[in-house]
Amino acid sequence: MINRIYLDNAATTSLDPEVLNEMMPYLTTYFGNPSSIYSYGRETRLAIENARKTVAKLLNAHPAEIFFTSGGTESSNTAITAAVRDLGCKHIISSKIEHHATLHTVEYLSKQGEALLSYVNLLPNGQIDMAHLEQLLAGSTEKCLVTLMHANNEIGNMLDIHAVGNLCKKYDAVFHSDTVQTVGHFPFDLRNTPVHFITGAGHKFHGPKGVGILYINEQIKIKPFINGGSQERNMRAGTENLYGIIGFAKALELATQHYESDSNYIGDLKFYMKEQLEKNIPGVTFNGDVLGKSLYAVLSASFPMTDKSEMLLFNLDINNICASGGSACTSGADIGSHVIHAIYGNTNTVTVRFSFSKHNTKAEIDTVIEKLKSIV
Repeated sequence: MINRIYLDNAATTSLDPEVLNEMMPYLTTYFGNPSSIYSYGRETRLAIENARKTVAKLLNAHPAEIFFTSGGTESSNTAITAAVRDLGCKHIISSKIEHHATLHTVEYLSKQGEALLSYVNLLPNGQIDMAHLEQLLAGSTEKCLVTLMHANNEIGNMLDIHAVGNLCKKYDAVFHSDTVQTVGHFPFDLRNTPVHFITGAGHKFHGPKGVGILYINEQIKIKPFINGGSQERNMRAGTENLYGIIGFAKALELATQHYESDSNYIGDLKFYMKEQLEKNIPGVTFNGDVLGKSLYAVLSASFPMTDKSEMLLFNLDINNICASGGSACTSGADIGSHVIHAIYGNTNTVTVRFSFSKHNTKAEIDTVIEKLKSIV
């Protein structure tokens, strides 16, 4: 087997063997439809409700506030659309560096004439301009939905979720935060966090793909986004992803249990790579608030544009190094990263996102640096 170096953990992570072990009985022995009333169905229904209780306890929420979905995209679509159609939000405030699951949804609702759309200004380091956010809220004549991500998936910038939530409370706005990059990476205390909706996806923290959560604060009531059945307490039709739900709960349990040691280890890797890039690659720069409020698992680096660096991701790939890109250059078919473009405009650089997990090592980073020296 090819010995690959995987540095794209913000895209997806490998499935933890303990999580797979927890899922296996529900792929084989316990296969009943949770909606069935006989013993096979009751067994799987109980497993789902136990998973819900586990997730709720770990996030310090009530089990009735946790809904299982197919992932972060469905969860964000549900929350944003419901805020407009069910909760009376006719003015959406977002940013131009959100994940496309949010961006495309708010753009669609705006184009359909269902809500006004405003974008909050960004500071030079890509952080949200909180003063401008308050201006937008204070100046709005309509009820607002604020949708801002907790950690940016490309550059790692982290939002002060409590500060934004308190602003929303002050102006009676609904607050949705895309927390896909932080659920499973940070401890949450939702009973003491002023937020109406958050999202999570199992595959971001060594759980299975195709399963996520939507937290809906118990103080609000919305209508289903997907119709056709009574699953998820009439909120999300469709036969439940049984083994995905079991895996999500186990992965979140493990991530919470090992948060302190894993986050310290991964954070050390990130800063080791930053140091090695600075020492060995002339002209390298870093995107976002790297030394401030930043996700410990993500490092976004920009390399000067040259004939060699233009093919950087391709060359990393043929050297068995997995990372993802994003550049504000708009030449050819590559329209570049909307995040880099929104913060820095058009830059003559090539951007690579390196994202780390507990399985990466400093030896791997040393290998990547050596390859980069020859490629760049």
